[in-house]
Amino acid sequence: MSTTLPPTSPLPDDVESLKRLIGEREAQRVQVQAQYDALLARLQTVQAEASNQALLIEKLRLQIAVLRRHRFGASSEQLDGQLEQLELILEELEVNQAQLPPVPEQAVSPKSVPVRKPLPEHLPRETINHAPVCACPNCGGQSLRLIGVDTTEMLEYVPQRFKVIRHERPKYACEGCDTLIQAQAPNRPISKGMAGPGLLAHVLISKYADHLPLYRQSEIWAREGIDIPRSTMADWVGGCSNLLSPLVEALKAHVLKAQKLHTDDTPVPVLHPGRGTTKLGRLWTYVRDDRNSGDTTPQAVWFAYSPDRKGAYPQAHLKGYRGFLQADAYAGYDELYNKQGVTEVACWAHARRKFFELHKANGSPMANEALMTIAKLYKIEERVRGQPPPLRQAARQEEARPILKELNRWLFAQLAQLSKKSEMAKAIGYALGHWSALTRYVEDGRLEIDNNIAENTIRPIALGKKNWLFAGSDSGGERAAHIYSLLGTAKLHGLNPQTYLTYVLERIADTKINRVGELLPWNVATLLKSESTEG
Repeated sequence: MSTTLPPTSPLPDDVESLKRLIGEREAQRVQVQAQYDALLARLQTVQAEASNQALLIEKLRLQIAVLRRHRFGASSEQLDGQLEQLELILEELEVNQAQLPPVPEQAVSPKSVPVRKPLPEHLPRETINHAPVCACPNCGGQSLRLIGVDTTEMLEYVPQRFKVIRHERPKYACEGCDTLIQAQAPNRPISKGMAGPGLLAHVLISKYADHLPLYRQSEIWAREGIDIPRSTMADWVGGCSNLLSPLVEALKAHVLKAQKLHTDDTPVPVLHPGRGTTKLGRLWTYVRDDRNSGDTTPQAVWFAYSPDRKGAYPQAHLKGYRGFLQADAYAGYDELYNKQGVTEVACWAHARRKFFELHKANGSPMANEALMTIAKLYKIEERVRGQPPPLRQAARQEEARPILKELNRWLFAQLAQLSKKSEMAKAIGYALGHWSALTRYVEDGRLEIDNNIAENTIRPIALGKKNWLFAGSDSGGERAAHIYSLLGTAKLHGLNPQTYLTYVLERIADTKINRVGELLPWNVATLLKSESTEG
């Protein structure tokens, strides 16, 4: 049995009925909007309550661990490890909580609002006076009498020392019309926060570049008589992460516009919150850098985090990308090469490393012969580095192609004499198995002989892992990737990371979204260089 929908009721013809109908529809819209707003407020409240409960649980766990630590003595290494893990769990929960949307004011209990301690009196203070306009904006009168001063203090950090910036805003009253006149309050990087941009930059660099967790930074500051709890620092990190997100997106867009990308990845130990165990997440680097072929497009690096090394992640990172991808032989990239129009370019440094390890282990003459031949290819690259693509391609065609042809013949000849299970056969098999991708650089002067550009950007992170136990969570890994993107690109442009992040955090809150690109590292580097020259 078929059913038919009833015909829609025709609209009335007279004006009054139409007005009444529109009024009813508007009333319905207002009612639905009010319901939606109420549900959204409730959701935000529930999120905040859940976050508070999780934070409370971890704080209680930490207190229990501390009590056990005192009871069983200072020699318990297992308890030391538990304390370290709990500190990092708390840090991640607090930063995650700082990134939640603000809870409606009516849902906040007065008891839950922390009371900020005054800034230490022993710190040096620098006063900035924000004078208003010289004339009354209401009547134009120029006879103003001072009736008070509003003072706010912001904790700031300059290299190796703290200081307090005191912002004073005198209040004047026009003697002609009693209009109150006062300069507008300066914007803060984090709304209502007491941390200045230099201090925020210092916290981020200490955490991500120097691998100092927030609770350790808090302990270091306490020795200077500055009592800033970890939870406050977590609010700052979460606020900065939100603030810098548009800039990281602009950086990512710039990187993915390249015709050629270099990529690599490194494992990072990540804590399983609540389990006390770790897993291996991954940090992926994607680098745009064509300086070796004489291109002046700004070089940049974008990092991405994933909870494991499945090929779906680089495929998602590079969705829509078309061009050359220089990488190792990881199978997770194959989907990009097969379906997405990405052209594979392999890395001679990887191929060479296998022969190098064999020669180092047993002095293999065969491995040494391979190394000497590969060295000839690198000498050609030294001569053409920085030249335009046509010149690089011509030199490679004339000099590198014959060497590669002879190397290919030699590898096949050696392979025929070796056991398939030998390490030398595996090294040769790797080179021959990726021969087309390894020799592709000869056909295009824009390409590189190896992937060292990507490896150089990820090396500081790989070395830094020796100083961390783990990242606190997957969301913490994503935050780290964002900050590493900015710090890594700043390094490529010769910027001091403290100087760069301070500059950005000083301005980004007032920067319109369509102008956020002005804060990308190469633009800041150009501006600072210009200011230095003029000075």
